[in-house]
Amino acid sequence: MAATTGSRRPGGGIRGREGIAGWVFTAPMVVVMGLFVFIPVLMALYVSLTNWNGNGSPFAGGQNAQFVGMQNYTSLFTEDSLNRSNFMQSIGNNFWFVLFVVPLQTAVSFLLALIVSNRFLKGKGFFRTAFYFPSVTSSIAISVVFLFLFANSGAVNAVLARLGIDGPSWFSDSRGLFHMALGGLGVDDNPGWARGEFLGRSLWEWFSGPSVAMCVIIVLAVWTTTGTFMLMFLAALQDLPVEVDEAALLDGVSPWQKLRLITLPMIKPTLFLVITLGLIGTWQVFDQIYVMGKGAPAGTTLTPAFLSYKQSFTSLKYGSGAAMAFIVFLLIIALTLLQRWLMSEDRSTRRTRQAAGVVVATQQGQNVGGPA
Repeated sequence: MAATTGSRRPGGGIRGREGIAGWVFTAPMVVVMGLFVFIPVLMALYVSLTNWNGNGSPFAGGQNAQFVGMQNYTSLFTEDSLNRSNFMQSIGNNFWFVLFVVPLQTAVSFLLALIVSNRFLKGKGFFRTAFYFPSVTSSIAISVVFLFLFANSGAVNAVLARLGIDGPSWFSDSRGLFHMALGGLGVDDNPGWARGEFLGRSLWEWFSGPSVAMCVIIVLAVWTTTGTFMLMFLAALQDLPVEVDEAALLDGVSPWQKLRLITLPMIKPTLFLVITLGLIGTWQVFDQIYVMGKGAPAGTTLTPAFLSYKQSFTSLKYGSGAAMAFIVFLLIIALTLLQRWLMSEDRSTRRTRQAAGVVVATQQGQNVGGPA
């Protein structure tokens, strides 16, 4: 019996051939990603379920690589030990680092992108290069420079002394910013209401804020990352249609209203990308910590990434170090999903419509109450 005229073989036709061609072109990268990313991640996940001490193969079993299941994970939350204390302190330190760095680097990079995208700015090439230059400089070299700048007799304290300010010992002061602020207001050190414990640390320790030493690393991170994110925002701003700006200008929209109701919603995908990359980068900070004190003073600059490295390659507890890394991995995924929900299309559209309605109502009221 003859085949029906409209019948086709599955995967046939132009679309089918395009799909095959797509897989052919992407197959090399899929293989590379599988061999050097996906398979090693699975191997590290298995290591996190063992007590491997670095001797022999972690997959051979035996005394050097016993399978312990979820013990490496549960011990970080339930066992009252130095290991849990260090890990929770590193989580607290990194939380304040993320809370300060991500908003600052996003806001500063967006502001720089607005400046260098101004059509009336002269010397755009110079300013774009100057703002981007710290991002392409070695982070180790910049960290060493910051060590000299913020030394006790460094340039920063010398400038502060000229202004009549006694600069702190930047890399020796373990006090948290919020502790210092509360002390200035007369609040006693470690008051009774803050002595309750959570995961082995008192509330006073959890809410201490970043230490003075961590503040230096925050400044360093913001200064070295804003250039890259500035280029992302700049590309998004240059891709905006000119007709939208002209229509906003004809409608009498103020620059602030245009920025809030038109520009930011239109570059929301870029904003989501910048914040996501910022979250990932700040939770994985390592090289600055390694160069600028290795967690000193008093562990106030310790981060989970550095602690995982130290636990694995110094203490030879590879299972515990891998477990720390995967906990941070889960934290990054959770924060990314939360950010995606907060920036979802439905929520942002509803907020934009409400704000736009307020603007229109205000403009109509001004037109009604103004002169004819």
